[in-house]
Amino acid sequence: MRETWRYLENRWMSLWLPLAILAITLAVGLGIKSLLFRALRQWSSRTQSQAPKIVSQSLDRPFMIWALILGLYLAMESAQPPARLAAWITKGLLILLFLSLTMMGTRLAGNLIRFYGSGVPGALPVTTLTQTLAQLGVVILGLLALLNQLGVSVTPILGALGVGGLAVALALQDTLSNLFAGFYVAVAGQVRVGDYIKLNTGEEGYVTDITWRSTTVRALANNLIIIPNNKLAQAIVTNYHLPEKRLSAQVRVSVSQASDTDKVERVLLEEAQNAAGVLRGMLAEPAPAVRFDPGFSDSFFTFSVNFHVAEFVDQYEVQHELRKRILKRFRQENIEISVPTQAVQLLTPGGARNQEGTPTSG
Repeated sequence: MRETWRYLENRWMSLWLPLAILAITLAVGLGIKSLLFRALRQWSSRTQSQAPKIVSQSLDRPFMIWALILGLYLAMESAQPPARLAAWITKGLLILLFLSLTMMGTRLAGNLIRFYGSGVPGALPVTTLTQTLAQLGVVILGLLALLNQLGVSVTPILGALGVGGLAVALALQDTLSNLFAGFYVAVAGQVRVGDYIKLNTGEEGYVTDITWRSTTVRALANNLIIIPNNKLAQAIVTNYHLPEKRLSAQVRVSVSQASDTDKVERVLLEEAQNAAGVLRGMLAEPAPAVRFDPGFSDSFFTFSVNFHVAEFVDQYEVQHELRKRILKRFRQENIEISVPTQAVQLLTPGGARNQEGTPTSG
């Protein structure tokens, strides 16, 4: 340390040259970065590729760190500091280099999974959890490489981590439970980002993300439902997007018992066939069908109009429009729509009865 202070006291007037070299290096690096990123933007606008965006995001911060490392190294060579100070500066620059490379690697891994992970056959689904795991793997590799470069033995560290792992696991039991449950959910592929699911506890909506702690579901009301991963792994889940998004739906119609059932069936089938392929979300194949189901009741007949929609949420708009069409057609055909009725009898004071001997009704 004394040698370093003595060097600075004796040579501080001549440090202008190393500082100038550092400033020039940073200015040149900034200029190269501006030209490089401009070329990447032009490439992206011409090809509409995600690769320039991935490269620019990965190099944004590390690039100037590399320029700083180069400038400091050239300045050190120009200043010719004492051997001990030069060794410390070299070690610091080496640490900074490995940290910048690790930063670039984490950004690159996260962006590659984000933009291209879904296109790799057999790869994990693209979620925040998978991006975090990939970035964590890069960080671990970078730290191990840095420790090895600095001459630090990794084996004792791994041994210490193994001994302390049990205590950490006990302390973070709930956190690790959510982490491994989220990993299981992501690997199993039975719940994917974009799927519409419903839990046996009543929560339902589109899966928007799977993180290390929880799964986020966007309900149809556009609010978010946060489900801990371990709860999701234990729940009974209905996935309306598997094995395919298409699913069947129905509209039930009740008519008077005086109606001609053959005529009602024909009218319903015509309206369903006319709407198929026209209403948004309603499929023409498989073709709609009408069934006399559940059929008989005390005061009316009930028919079911069965059809298929492209995905779960389409059924609501299709049912709305199809009911309007059926109502309009029934009025044209003089078919009476029946609704459940209930007779209410009111007894007069004293329990007076009418001439037939039944309670007076009103």
